[in-house]
Amino acid sequence: MSVPGMRRRAAVGLAALAVTAFSAVAVTPDQAEAHSKPVDVQLLAINDFHGNLEPPSGSSGVIDGQPAGGAEYLASHLKAMRAAAQQQGKGTVTVAAGDLIGASPLLSAAFHDEPTIEEMNLAGLEFASVGNHEFDEGAAELLRMQRGGCHPVDGCADGTPFEGATFKYLSANAFKTKTGLPLMQPFGIKIVKGVPIGFIGMTLEGTPNIVSQQGVAGLRFTDEADTANKYAKILRLLGVKSIVVLLHEGGVQNGGGINDCTGFSGPIVDIANRMDPSIDVIVSGHTHAAYNCNINGKLVTSASSFGRLVTDINLKIDPRTRDVISASANNVVVTRTVEKDPASTELINRYKTALGPVADRVVGETTTAITKTQENLYQTGVDANGKPTYQTGESPLGNLIADAQLAATDTEQNAVAAFMNPGGVRADLDAGPVTYAEAFTVQPFANNLVTLDLTGAQLYCMLEQQFTVARVLYASSTVNYVVDVNGTTAPAGTPCAGTRVVRGSLTINGTPVTDTATYRVTVNNFLAGGGDGFSVLTGGTNAVTGQIDLDAFTAYLTEKSPVSAPALDRIRTTAEVPAA
Repeated sequence: MSVPGMRRRAAVGLAALAVTAFSAVAVTPDQAEAHSKPVDVQLLAINDFHGNLEPPSGSSGVIDGQPAGGAEYLASHLKAMRAAAQQQGKGTVTVAAGDLIGASPLLSAAFHDEPTIEEMNLAGLEFASVGNHEFDEGAAELLRMQRGGCHPVDGCADGTPFEGATFKYLSANAFKTKTGLPLMQPFGIKIVKGVPIGFIGMTLEGTPNIVSQQGVAGLRFTDEADTANKYAKILRLLGVKSIVVLLHEGGVQNGGGINDCTGFSGPIVDIANRMDPSIDVIVSGHTHAAYNCNINGKLVTSASSFGRLVTDINLKIDPRTRDVISASANNVVVTRTVEKDPASTELINRYKTALGPVADRVVGETTTAITKTQENLYQTGVDANGKPTYQTGESPLGNLIADAQLAATDTEQNAVAAFMNPGGVRADLDAGPVTYAEAFTVQPFANNLVTLDLTGAQLYCMLEQQFTVARVLYASSTVNYVVDVNGTTAPAGTPCAGTRVVRGSLTINGTPVTDTATYRVTVNNFLAGGGDGFSVLTGGTNAVTGQIDLDAFTAYLTEKSPVSAPALDRIRTTAEVPAA
């Protein structure tokens, strides 16, 4: 179909959606006119739950100095907060800003995150934006999460039917490339105390850069602010003046507490500044940070991650104009001192039984804790305020994974080097026996290994691109190179133009890499598809897809046990290397 044809179909689809939404508002008696005092509405918001049904462990299970998280406690807190609001005469809506599923612990991931969807149903969730991890298994699987039905390959693995989400996933800026129509419903409307409130749900525009290409095949993603403004206009035409955006994009503070907005920065700042004034609240996520901000007259919040916080948002709405008069928020810690929600406990126990002995199988042993902590920070420049900017070097666990991926492909595919993306390393390994569940928690994405041909020039370009996208890859032990701390970072459009990597310093197995020679290199399919902005990797040739990355990791742990933390000596800087 031609582009104009697509646009006509998209327009028809949006018009139909608008009529449906308008009907939902129009047929509801307008009680607002009967009241003169403001209507109080409570929004309860979470984000980046990532399937953490059981309380997260280690530092991931602590926030604001308190042990926090766990679905049983989260559900109890939400129910108690809704009950308190009801006693105060408030209406309540429970919402989420993406990444409810994906990158999940084994208990959820082993069942394709069906347990998490069922838990969100129990917890009373009503609207959720999609996040980038909602696309980990592709658009068809995301639609199954909404609609229900057994997995097309694994069936209903726990032996019970999967009914799908009772809440509405909203996806305003993800469009089907063939039709131009939104993949899922772009917005929802709920009448609360006689006043309609509109919810627009979106993921970050850069989702295709951080999800495997299979996951976003057949989709395109649009600018967050432009999309929000378009649907806000539609909502206003429908008489909806109280507008909330659920956006899976965010920012970070510089040292503030869970309800602060100290030294705040990140993509959400520009997005909020470009959003229409009719938008009142932005519930955000993605960065796993906690904050409570006011940006350009909009309340902007985030509840960190893993169900450790709930953002309690209070709106006062004029019943005559239907617009928000004031908005305030408070991030509340999901403590583990409350009683567990019985229905959540039953769900968790049911899936733990179904999981069986797989999770506890020991796959290896470590001599010491091996962490994902990124070390060897080195200065790469200064920011607009003259403060030093730093780039991350290596990680013990990241190096170990790169070594495992090389070991899985050096013989069969003649690989001589491997590189691992830092975002794919999700947890630490403790000292002692390593169970399958622990290994899974480290690498939960089920990416395939891909071995491809790269020229030496492409390898140098890839290393330069690290600094353009601000993500330094973890290299296998066969790789060494030197970073010039005074070098220049290439602009986004010309990744090979940087001078961060000292020419002639890159070696593989001790031999200098030359521009014209060809090297077999292993990465995961996420990187091979240009993920994290590494577009140079899409130019690799003779690609062969291999085993799942987790299988390579567990096999390496089994073969090499007991395993120690690798040395952090693969990347050096000019500050460490004597002048010739």
